[in-house]
Amino acid sequence: MEQFKGQPRLPKFASPKRYDIRLKPDLATCKFSGSVAIDLDIVSKTKFIVLNAADLSIQNETVSFTHKAFSSYLRPAPGRTSPVLGSAPSSSSTILSLFPSAVLNYLWQWWQRLWTWFFSFPTLERFRTKVFEPCKVDLVGEDEILVLEFPETLPTGIGVLAIDFDGILNDEMKGFYRSTYEHNGEKKNMAVTQFEPVDARRCFPCWDEPACKATFKISLDVPADLVALSNMPTVDEKVEGHVKTVFYQESPIMSTYLVAVVVGLFDYVEDHTSDGVKVRVYCQVGKQNQGKFALNVAVKTLEFYREYFAVPYSLPKLDMIAIPDFAYDAMENYGLVTYHETALLYDEQHSAAANKQRVSIVVTHELAHQWFGNLVTMEWWTHLWLNEGVATWVSYLATDRLFPEWESWTQFLQESVEGLRLDELAESHPIEVEINPAGEIGEIFNAISYRKGASVIRMLQSYLGAECFQRSLAAYIKRHACSNAKTEDLCTALEEGSGEPVNKLMNSWTKQKGYPVVSVKINDNKLEFEQSQFLLSGSHGDGQWIVPIIFCCGSYDACQSFLLETKSASIDLEENEAWIKVNVDQTGFYRVKYDEDLQAELRYAIETKMLSATDRFGILDDSFALCMARQQSLTSLLTLMAAYGEELDYTVLSNLISISYKIARIAADATPELVDSIRHFFIILFQHSAEKLGWEAKEGESHLDAMLRGQILTALAKFGDEPTLREASRRFHAFLNDRSTPLLSPDIRKAAYVAVMQTVNASNRSGFESLLRVYEETDLSQEKTRILESLASCPDPNIFLEVLGFILFSEDRSQDAVFGLAVCWEGRETAWNWLKENWEYIAKTWGSGVLIRRFVSSIVSPFASFEKAREVEDFFATRSQSSIARTLKQSIERVNINAHWVQSIQNEENIAETVDELLYG
Repeated sequence: MEQFKGQPRLPKFASPKRYDIRLKPDLATCKFSGSVAIDLDIVSKTKFIVLNAADLSIQNETVSFTHKAFSSYLRPAPGRTSPVLGSAPSSSSTILSLFPSAVLNYLWQWWQRLWTWFFSFPTLERFRTKVFEPCKVDLVGEDEILVLEFPETLPTGIGVLAIDFDGILNDEMKGFYRSTYEHNGEKKNMAVTQFEPVDARRCFPCWDEPACKATFKISLDVPADLVALSNMPTVDEKVEGHVKTVFYQESPIMSTYLVAVVVGLFDYVEDHTSDGVKVRVYCQVGKQNQGKFALNVAVKTLEFYREYFAVPYSLPKLDMIAIPDFAYDAMENYGLVTYHETALLYDEQHSAAANKQRVSIVVTHELAHQWFGNLVTMEWWTHLWLNEGVATWVSYLATDRLFPEWESWTQFLQESVEGLRLDELAESHPIEVEINPAGEIGEIFNAISYRKGASVIRMLQSYLGAECFQRSLAAYIKRHACSNAKTEDLCTALEEGSGEPVNKLMNSWTKQKGYPVVSVKINDNKLEFEQSQFLLSGSHGDGQWIVPIIFCCGSYDACQSFLLETKSASIDLEENEAWIKVNVDQTGFYRVKYDEDLQAELRYAIETKMLSATDRFGILDDSFALCMARQQSLTSLLTLMAAYGEELDYTVLSNLISISYKIARIAADATPELVDSIRHFFIILFQHSAEKLGWEAKEGESHLDAMLRGQILTALAKFGDEPTLREASRRFHAFLNDRSTPLLSPDIRKAAYVAVMQTVNASNRSGFESLLRVYEETDLSQEKTRILESLASCPDPNIFLEVLGFILFSEDRSQDAVFGLAVCWEGRETAWNWLKENWEYIAKTWGSGVLIRRFVSSIVSPFASFEKAREVEDFFATRSQSSIARTLKQSIERVNINAHWVQSIQNEENIAETVDELLYG
């Protein structure tokens, strides 16, 4: 048995073909029992069967393997679930070649039927089967495997492995777990599954790897008054007293992480696609109207994907369900997609425009997985980006189709930036990353797999052309449907469809971490390009990429493009060129560093409104990153930001706000004497857009203006703008008196909440207590999230400590605690001490899931001193675990980067003069 321990993957001598699963959850005791019968193909002789199981009690006496004699002749062919006898004879055989192939195939089919019929007689049972019982049943907890050792060698061929087991409906939001809800004032439990990446093994013993696809026949024993859902439609239901057994249609071939079960009390809304797919949105009783927007998005999205991928949705129904306790935004289970309530439900009265957009993005993302992930599945977690990167990109494609006025491709730049900001760390990782222990898998569900993956897809589509890319994508899906794929399979399909060297190009982006900065300058009427790896630490990396370059000179009418395949290249220019913009529309996943003259021309082009919103966004973000990496001065960055004084685009201003927060924080460490002046500069910078938007929504205003209003007012509140704070207070108190007042619409509520918390302290607690009261009264998850995020903005350390205590011990939805971790500059030390004091409880409560990584990154990353980096390292030296190892390294690296940035700013000359000039010049 020792040879199976410590292995990243299961041995290959057995392959599952079909699971027959029966589960009986007890919602009162929060336990469950179950049985599974797995059709196995033993492909090589062995005394062992090794599969995954964790946190289960195996009933050893029930374990058996029943071998079906002659099954090597009746083994299912690839892609089929019905048995066939061996393989059809070849017409090239010497004698058989005398017969037409059609006759041979006809005779062969009759021979298969005769063989199967003969061995179906009960009197031949002893010839047909043999039962093997294991001599040892070992559940290896550390490796999450179940090792069955048999006293004799198992023959090859098809057999059935039977196991009965028991488990706990845990409260960890993974495996088979319990969630709570209220119905008629009574607290109740529901049973929910969350299996991705490796938690199906916590519900039933299985081959819990993406490549081990099989079909699933599921049945559930549940209370008769509850709704029981699974991946497939119900085919039968039998009621005996207070218990009903629900039988579901057998699924198509799929991976274990996509199996799903939900049991509880729900309402739903329903619609159908034009080709007859039944679509439902399930939610808590009384909230069904909040599911209508997501339902509409889902129906239209399924129809769009059917057209775009040239492959219809493969199941007869699609259910989407809102779960109160859920660790992720959503999970793409085949035919039964589970969601955090904030990602599926939209309340016309109390949800903001940003909530509406989030629902659309998340729903379109999860439905993209029904093709990319469910129909075609990555072979191993190394290729996770094939699921998540493509689905992220496709979600913007679909949202742009449904809501073109939202300017989704401009907003997509926010996704790209998240990818860039993680990938500019030395502790980043390639898109294709080797995964060994199961505990490492969760850490790659990050901005590299999602955001960088999506950005590289967008760059490739821009290079190949939209039509060619779509055709190739459809060909890839058809070729690999109902099977598994690797990165090179997608690249091959794109290369065949385009004739371009896609494999060579993509290898440079998926197999090495990081990305380039392309330095651009003019020399003797030549535009010179030079690439080098960009690292925020200022270190020099040795990466080199094949970079699709698109640039224009003075006009978008004359764009040029080429592949930068070497370290440097040059292009001849005509004389008297105006501004030059490289990486037009920011379709490339790289940064651009201009020389001073080119940068000055671009600054003027921004002021005179000659550049697109995407390019204004890109110039600003590249300059900010170069400043952080100490390749550009803070003085230069602030001067550039001043050019955005009349900016009105939502995406550009959203990024400008984000950057201003970070500059204000670093300035507080580097030049505390200038903090007030810098904050005042930012207030002036956002005044123009604030005056244009005002506090009240205007008739016929755009979705983007509705989202922008809240962000601008929140920024002004955080920077201490007195008129904003006063007006926010007035509207907040009107809201306390009347929850339906038009003075505080959902789009500006967070701004008002943040403004209230700016003035809260030990002697003025009323705003804090009022917000807590609103939090307790509302049953809308989106409103609770708004309040938690706002509470954390309080600059008073004592109040902030109370907030941390509230989210840790009072928040009844443990997954929502992370929303209260948006640590302000004044609260850093308070949060760090709190984390150290409560680490044991936090580690126990949030375990190895995604949420514990948020605690580490949110609290550690904002620091800006080498001493703090060492303190963090020392603290976690004896407390780290594999599930947070990468996140911890990245967070400490960010602290060191901030510390270097502080030193660089302190060594700059003329910052004070520049700030004064920007304020009063």
